[in-house]
Amino acid sequence: MRRPARRENFAAGAGVPWGALLFLTVLSALAVFYFWRNGYLHWYGDATAHLNIARRILDGRTPGYEQIGTVWLPLPHVLMMPFASFDALWTSGLAGAIPSAICFVAAGVLLFLIARHSYNCEYAAWAAVLVFALNPNLLYLQSLAMTEAIFVCAVLLTLYGSLRENPWLAGVGLLAGTMTRYEGWFLIPFVVLYFFWRDRWAGVLVGAIASLGPVYWLGHNYVFHGDPLDFYHGVGSAKWIYQQSIDKGLERAPGDGDWLTAVRYYAMSGRLFTGLPLAVLGGVGLLGVAVKRAWWPVCFLLLGLLFFVWSMHGSGATIFVPNLHPFSYYNTRYGMIVLPLFALAVASLPAVLPHGSRRIVTGLLVLIAVSPWLAYPKQENWVTWKESQVNSDARRAWTGEAADYLRDKYVPGRGIVAHFGDQTAIFRDAGIPLVQTVHDGDGLYFQGILQRPDLFLWQEWVVAIAGDPLSKSMAENASKLRRYSRVKMVETKGAPAIEIWRRATP
Repeated sequence: MRRPARRENFAAGAGVPWGALLFLTVLSALAVFYFWRNGYLHWYGDATAHLNIARRILDGRTPGYEQIGTVWLPLPHVLMMPFASFDALWTSGLAGAIPSAICFVAAGVLLFLIARHSYNCEYAAWAAVLVFALNPNLLYLQSLAMTEAIFVCAVLLTLYGSLRENPWLAGVGLLAGTMTRYEGWFLIPFVVLYFFWRDRWAGVLVGAIASLGPVYWLGHNYVFHGDPLDFYHGVGSAKWIYQQSIDKGLERAPGDGDWLTAVRYYAMSGRLFTGLPLAVLGGVGLLGVAVKRAWWPVCFLLLGLLFFVWSMHGSGATIFVPNLHPFSYYNTRYGMIVLPLFALAVASLPAVLPHGSRRIVTGLLVLIAVSPWLAYPKQENWVTWKESQVNSDARRAWTGEAADYLRDKYVPGRGIVAHFGDQTAIFRDAGIPLVQTVHDGDGLYFQGILQRPDLFLWQEWVVAIAGDPLSKSMAENASKLRRYSRVKMVETKGAPAIEIWRRATP
């Protein structure tokens, strides 16, 4: 007797997908172990900076809240902070990997729930999770002290809350997003309108919760820097960095003032991140989305794409990809947001097919989606890993050489003066706590050293990058600083020299 076809019918909130949770946890842990074992956790310059900011909140001459900074939003640093307080986790980079990996697992579970809710199909949910989680570019980012995994978790929590018509859940997710990346600010009016259309008071509640993030950050910038928009156009912001390059005579970024070029470059970054087969399958999957009438998740995730195109057009955001001029790597990770979008679109296909074919089709879809990584299973094929390698070669070389020099020569208590930037990695690798250093975050005292080192400089060591304000101050005041001499120059091809100065007598 022929058995009847299994009928899938999931009530809203059918429970935690324990199988998906276990799969994601094991996969995430294996990825973190692989990248840690191979020493890749500090290759991204931004990952190093995020870790050091989290560390300096607790470790330094003037630790505390103000050390949280101004340009980067605070939630990732707050999440990393407890782990960064442990020397071993800070120096290894695992302090950043732990919160990122947890958020990756949570994001995968949320994507499973979203797909299952949208398509009422278990196979669709598994298709979405497998396509999403088996992407090596995302697996690399979720192993680092980067913001991408944290942000995609917040975005998917917002989306899931909206599908469940839960304003509290959506509001909290959106608040987390606004405290992680500025794309989250862009999402607020759209999510509020979505809820407002269904229930006026639900829309007001979501807006009130989500707006706490931007209001807080504007206030923070005003109190500590005198300008509520300091994060947008102040020193260190993307707009400031871009203007600095223009002032030096470099050509304008692709997409600046040109919508079509901005779309082209962002589309290429998305394609390189997800792989061409998944991009094609995502387009086909829109047919399934239309059949299931599940447009809101797709439209919601499209907003991230629109934000980046808009930012490239007029707000200083820059993307360089290796196969378009100037044929280099920069911010290729911005293409990440299309991954959950394509994964959800592809997941619709098993849901519109007969029950008996869904398992086979799901397997084929996943196999096709990950085929670029299977056909060429080398790290050079992962655009995010390749970007971190190319852009960190020189930095890793001078960091290692300078750290080796200081490791055996530094005596605790003698003090080091340096800008808080890439050179902070020298002290991390040398095992020197930040409390032994004086940097920009120490406010007026550091400024005093810059302006009058003959009056305020007593530390034994000064570490500067050739041409930076500290380097210029040491050179200009050399006649007044006779006890200080430059004892080491670390010169690396493609990077400014690292100057190490030392006081001759105690």
